Amino acid sequence: MERLERDLEFYGVSRRDFLKYCASFAVLFGLSELEFTRRLAHAVEKAERKPPVIWLEGQDCAGCTVSFAGLLYPPVGAIILDKLSLRYHETLMASAGELAESVYHETVKEGGYVLVVEGSIPSSDDRFCLVGGRPFREIVLEASKNATCILAVGACASFGGIPKATVSKGMGVKDLVSGKPIINLPTCPVHPDHLVGTILYILTTGKLPELDDFNRPKMYYSQSIHDNCRRRGHFEAGNFLQDWNDPAQKDYCLFEKGCKGPMTYADCPIRRWNSGTNFCIDCGAPCVGCAEPGFYDEMSPIYTAESEASRKILALKKSGLI
Repeated sequence: MERLERDLEFYGVSRRDFLKYCASFAVLFGLSELEFTRRLAHAVEKAERKPPVIWLEGQDCAGCTVSFAGLLYPPVGAIILDKLSLRYHETLMASAGELAESVYHETVKEGGYVLVVEGSIPSSDDRFCLVGGRPFREIVLEASKNATCILAVGACASFGGIPKATVSKGMGVKDLVSGKPIINLPTCPVHPDHLVGTILYILTTGKLPELDDFNRPKMYYSQSIHDNCRRRGHFEAGNFLQDWNDPAQKDYCLFEKGCKGPMTYADCPIRRWNSGTNFCIDCGAPCVGCAEPGFYDEMSPIYTAESEASRKILALKKSGLI
């Protein structure tokens, strides 16, 4: 608590203001003031024990790790050093070789850890992804046995992502592991707020957030990109961008340039990326549907309206459903 008070003082936040701020967020969790106080104390106690985390990487580009590492507030260093015990992470850990593997095996033996999986798992041939000479598929199965819950971060770990469209036929964690609570946090890469927010929700409430049919937290994936897109008025009016070089069309709907927003569910237009700076559509690029199970195969080709996903959107528009 002393460390927390120092941090608050550094940022010019009084203890009273901090508690008011926390209490206001309790409403989002559906908690009364009394219930909030009790659970907050419980979360602080648990946080002081630093829940152990194992973070595995399979068929990935480490983009989700980079996205997480770029989190500005709370600082990622404060999270992995003060609030969590990040026991194993191939990209971030200082140790390597036998020492790193021994820490991994000890943590698995102890149990009670949160398992984070980044990257897909090859389903056609184990040799497409070996870690330390072992098939990644075997490692995921081994690590999942004693985990309290599993967070599949990014499109690849959630649904297979780009590797799903390759000869490795990458699959998501849920396609391999059963009998464990699994939370999918898709988008390519994972949004750091989604990851940290989900972890804090679990620590605060002691339970998993409400999930949709694809095991995504509803608090982040309940509305379509289309619902909150500033270009939607042009969609309704039938104004679709045809020429990237025409300034008069710069704010037109990007559907005919391949935008998958009407069938993609995520809070990108509201939350935005890079600490609220921007998101794909606002900087002139169509939504590629990276939060959906059909990414990447069904969403390709990306920059035309010729994909399977685009044909579905067009059919919905003609029927008046969007």
